[in-house]
Amino acid sequence: MPHAETLSTEAAPRTRLRWWTELPLIVLVYACYSAGRLLVGGDVSKAVDHGLAILKIEKALRLNAEHPLNRLFTREAWIGIPADFWYASLHYAVTPAILIWLFRFRSRHYRAARTWLMTSTFIGLIGFTLLPTCPPRLLADGHGFVDTMAQYSSYGWWGGDASAPKGLGGLTNQYAAMPSLHCGWALWCGVILWRFGGTRLTKVAAVVYPLVTTIVVMGTANHYFLDAVAGAAVMGAGFLLTPYVMRVANRVRVQLMARVLPGSAGSGGTQTSAQASIVSGGCQTSAGERIPRQRESRAEPSAAPQDAEDGAPAPAR
Repeated sequence: MPHAETLSTEAAPRTRLRWWTELPLIVLVYACYSAGRLLVGGDVSKAVDHGLAILKIEKALRLNAEHPLNRLFTREAWIGIPADFWYASLHYAVTPAILIWLFRFRSRHYRAARTWLMTSTFIGLIGFTLLPTCPPRLLADGHGFVDTMAQYSSYGWWGGDASAPKGLGGLTNQYAAMPSLHCGWALWCGVILWRFGGTRLTKVAAVVYPLVTTIVVMGTANHYFLDAVAGAAVMGAGFLLTPYVMRVANRVRVQLMARVLPGSAGSGGTQTSAQASIVSGGCQTSAGERIPRQRESRAEPSAAPQDAEDGAPAPAR
């Protein structure tokens, strides 16, 4: 992808990355993500209507991957329990791990990749706000879905409220199903591993991780197939917007630096002009000389051309 190469280099600031500035930024974005999911719950009846509308669209398109997968996960505990652990854990572990790996070993590409992830996440929050959606597991029993997270909750730390720990279900918005950022973040991880991993194992993981995550979110009845498609679309939109976001961020950074350190630009200009005054055009005056060609006049003369012509012996060395 030629555009992805542009993301890794274009508009990248030349300041050195510092973990103590990156970590608070990541924490702030994740806090906004979590708070946004909580605060934009919306009307439950509208969320249910949106969920049913998605089912109708999938039926019209002859798409029905959720029901067979959910029945399989419900019937086979050896599949359902690992899938619940996958859903409740890897979303919050793999993505930060890849960010840290990029920061440590692929720092040239880190800033663009981080900006891509953050931009897409904020787009996802807009989706949660405009389109609150009831996940399949919260629909009425007549629609044929079983909440596997609730069914196997005794095997993990989660309760019946999605992947939230037991007793903390009230701190999450269960109607933020569209788009699926589980699938979106997994796709981001896959692209990063494929482009920058460099080994066959990382390329295999780049394909397996987003694919299995998509199967898991449907089998556990946490998302519809179109939620996963929307998650991929959100990541695509974030990818296209990343160069522009980076340019704006760089301009803001330069303006803030100019206000906080107003003398830095002036001192740099003074230093440059001082350096430029050392060498004047055509005079070849170097540092420590006040008269042009002063160093040549002080140099010890060697055998001049006329001396050689007169046959005079060269001075002994």
